[in-house]
This record gives sequence, structure tokens and C-alpha cells, in this order.
Amino acid sequence: MKIYEIHTKQRLPISKQEAWNFLSNPKNLQKIMPDKMGFEIISGANQKMYTGQIIQYNVTPLPLFKTRWVTEITHVEKPNLFVDIQLSGPYKLWHHKHFIHEIDGGVEIEDIVHYALPLGWLGQLVKPFLVQPKLNEIFKAREQKMTELFGIL
Repeated sequence: MKIYEIHTKQRLPISKQEAWNFLSNPKNLQKIMPDKMGFEIISGANQKMYTGQIIQYNVTPLPLFKTRWVTEITHVEKPNLFVDIQLSGPYKLWHHKHFIHEIDGGVEIEDIVHYALPLGWLGQLVKPFLVQPKLNEIFKAREQKMTELFGIL
């Protein structure tokens, strides 16, 4: 299984606690996802984040391809980091670490995602022109929406 990595960072002029309060509320994920993803929380987002929390979403990552994505919050270290993994969904593996680092004038939000694609060689074949551009689009949209909400550092 080939494992890929996404690594992003964003600086925001907010406190670590404000960043934590926003990012650790599962309902806010819907606010920072691209609208055309059809992101809809089905269950599990009625409480603040905790280890063992299961959250279900409907997503439309590609036109005419709607799927259920089920994640588990596997690690929470308030207000520094949390980790989610995919239990079922479009990827063979999805492991997403979210870090909040305090810096001068605000915070740096860091995401490290390790993922693997389904369908073996076919998944690897479509990665460069289908999967990678879509993931880049999602993380870019998230960065833009976070900037709209909190400003830029």
C-alpha cells in the first residue's frame, strides 16, 4: 500500500484557545469545507470533541459520487492537537493530525494527513489528475474560509 502525505500550515491572528474552540467543535468543519463538496454532518457532532467520538458525514467529493464518511477522533490533547482517522469512506487509509501552535501574534494551524487510495494501481493512476487536485482544492478552500473568519497574520 502506497501512503501519501499532505502537510499544510496557516497562521491566524487569534489566541490558541479561540483556535481550539473553533477547531474542536465538529460542527465547524461544515463551515470550512468547500460548498460544492455537499458536506453534511449526519451524526456525532452534538458534543465538543473527545477521544473515541464517532462522526458521520455525507460528502460529494466528485460530481455524481456521494459517499458516507465515518471518522473517529482517536487522540485529543487540549488545546494542542487532535487526531482523526477514517473508519469508512473514500480512502483506504486516512490519518489526520491537527496541531495548534502558539506563535507571536497568534497561532499556526498545522495539518498532517497520511492517506492511501483504494483500487490499487487504478487509484494511483488517478491520483495526479483527480485525487491530488481535489485535496489541494479542499485545503485551499479551508485556508480561505479560515482567513475570512479570523483574518490573516
